[in-house]
Amino acid sequence: MRSPFLTKDEVLAVAQAGAAAGCHEALFTLGEAPETRYVEARRWLADHGYETTVDYIIDACTAVIEQTGLLPHVNAGALSHSDLRRLRTVAPSQGMMIETLREGLSAHRGAPDKAPSRRMATLESAGELKIPFTTGLLVGIGEDRADRIQTLEAIAESHARHGHVQEVIVQGFLPKQGTAMRRMPPCSLEDLLDAIRLAGAILPEDIAIQSPPNLVSDLGALLDGGVQDLGGISPVTPDFVNPERPWPSLSAVASVCESRGFSLVSRLTVHPPYVRDAEDWIDPDLRFAVLDRSDAAGYARDDHGSLFPERYRPAADGGTGPEVVSIGRRSTMWAAGQGDEPPALSRGSRAPSPAISEVLQGIRVGEKPGEAELSTLFTARGNDVALVAEVADELRRQASGEEVTFVVNRNINYTNVCTFRCTFCGFSKGPASLNLRGRPYLLDQSEIAERVREAAELGATEVCLQGGIHPDFDGDFYLKVLETVREAAPNIHIHGFTALEVTEGARRLGINLRAYLQCLKDAGLSSLPGTAAEILDDEVRAVICPDKVTTTEWLDCHETAHELGLRSNVTIMFGHVERPIHWVRHLLRTRELQERTGGFTEFIPLPFVHMASPMYLKRRSRRGPTWREVVLMHAVGRIAYRGSITNVQASWVKLGPLGVRQLLNAGANDLGGTLMEESISRAAGASHGASMGVGEFQSIVGPIGRPLVQRTTSYGRVEALAEALA
Repeated sequence: MRSPFLTKDEVLAVAQAGAAAGCHEALFTLGEAPETRYVEARRWLADHGYETTVDYIIDACTAVIEQTGLLPHVNAGALSHSDLRRLRTVAPSQGMMIETLREGLSAHRGAPDKAPSRRMATLESAGELKIPFTTGLLVGIGEDRADRIQTLEAIAESHARHGHVQEVIVQGFLPKQGTAMRRMPPCSLEDLLDAIRLAGAILPEDIAIQSPPNLVSDLGALLDGGVQDLGGISPVTPDFVNPERPWPSLSAVASVCESRGFSLVSRLTVHPPYVRDAEDWIDPDLRFAVLDRSDAAGYARDDHGSLFPERYRPAADGGTGPEVVSIGRRSTMWAAGQGDEPPALSRGSRAPSPAISEVLQGIRVGEKPGEAELSTLFTARGNDVALVAEVADELRRQASGEEVTFVVNRNINYTNVCTFRCTFCGFSKGPASLNLRGRPYLLDQSEIAERVREAAELGATEVCLQGGIHPDFDGDFYLKVLETVREAAPNIHIHGFTALEVTEGARRLGINLRAYLQCLKDAGLSSLPGTAAEILDDEVRAVICPDKVTTTEWLDCHETAHELGLRSNVTIMFGHVERPIHWVRHLLRTRELQERTGGFTEFIPLPFVHMASPMYLKRRSRRGPTWREVVLMHAVGRIAYRGSITNVQASWVKLGPLGVRQLLNAGANDLGGTLMEESISRAAGASHGASMGVGEFQSIVGPIGRPLVQRTTSYGRVEALAEALA
């Protein structure tokens, strides 16, 4: 006799296969409390240590999340308020079909859980508990059109009270052999489409209308009728409810969607609005599991590959490198800093979506994009991403030509001791007495001088000076460092000190910002890096760097520097807790400043490297941006800064050579610096090395046929490149 339940090991085997295949959801579908009706179910549960089916589901869901990272979605019938509450702690979403509110149908004979009153009570309890919920209609089981309207209206009313219905499934009945309804006719496509149109007319816009793609022969008709969601399509398991109807291939579904002007986008079991409002809708113990699988918009991460939970152990010697190492890395999905080749960006044959097309047409005729247009570009997916990149590359060609530039420089991170509490930073340490994250260090002036002399001897035209905010520093420390560098290499360009270091130096000396910046300039400072910007939105900064400079303070520092003749750049660190609207605000605020001062030399997107970042290890951030988001940040940045910032830099430290090469066809024109040593990204877990030679830069650029040109920090040209390459 077949077991009434899968064992936990069997459940895990299926879930592990799903995670390896790139799935995001583990769907638990089963009948309501079979132990109340079947002795075999009671016996099996007791033999395996469970009192009820809900106990079993909770244990299985917990194992799936912890070992595979898949997000459970539970369909277990009309459940009590208390059972729903218990399941909320292990399943980010739940579901139950209303089917119909019509009483006395033969289809529901002998099924007390199908009583409309019980079903509606479950729907109401889910709302009261703030559970993202899936429900729906079953069309063709004996109800009529008026019944369908009644059911849809009841769902809409419940949603109006609680806001919890994320999708309504409109599914046509299919007769099953061996059932009392085996001779009933299947639901006609006409009736199904009519029910879909009714759903579109009755339900509010924030409820998605779903219909399974394997139960109809004409998927296009579903899309034309108003279906916005296609439910789950599994590469691992069949549709157990309708095993006679195999899943269509994802490529076939994508093709039909594209023929209707849609992009096929993978979502999580929790729909994006509920992901974005996770504190309200998702149990605290599940928020990281959802966050770890989501992109910035709240959809599923869309890079190809497997996605398993990451596990770490402390490194033997953290030093200035990673303080943790991965234990048996299982995920194959691309992530910034991990050394994997990113997915290839390719343009398909599909025409762009109307919204993207409209914005790109405006860009091509010289329109200046605002918040709405930039936000639209960041929604690009599939073929639209390549089209946005194409336009960005046209603008790159107009602004900077075909040259790919780089600077020979050295990073000098003089201390990793910092009194500030940036939650993303894997580099900074506390003082030795407070150290919890590795070995602190502070370079003395002689060591700084030696590193500068060595850099100059190796042909560097720039030293980049950044470090933690040491408790013993006052503003004179930075002046002393400048003096040291000038004595060691009088002609080298000093690119140094973040807005945080500058504002903190001025504060500790008790002088105003302008006066302090003038002191720094007089002492030899040549330009400022744009780091410490992170995301220039105080909503995000309150989470990732609550005691750091505010958005206004960062902007004021750079504006004052520009007024004094000091150039700087714009950075953005993305892929952690922020949303696309925060990217847009960052771009617009810095563009406004650039239009006033003209002081920014370049835009540098910095993908968040998550591996050793404290906020990721504390389960409070995403695992960096997706590759789609990386491409869009460089491309949309190029578009946003058109006519104001000429140069867009791609970070080889975080993206690797092959990633950078792709971005050179998506609006980027600069490779940054050779660095000679790099501590900050390495401390966060990046694995792309500590330096990049000129020959390695040439190997990046050569295959795309663009000339490599050595530059100064301010984008003057250095004529010694040919000799260096030889």
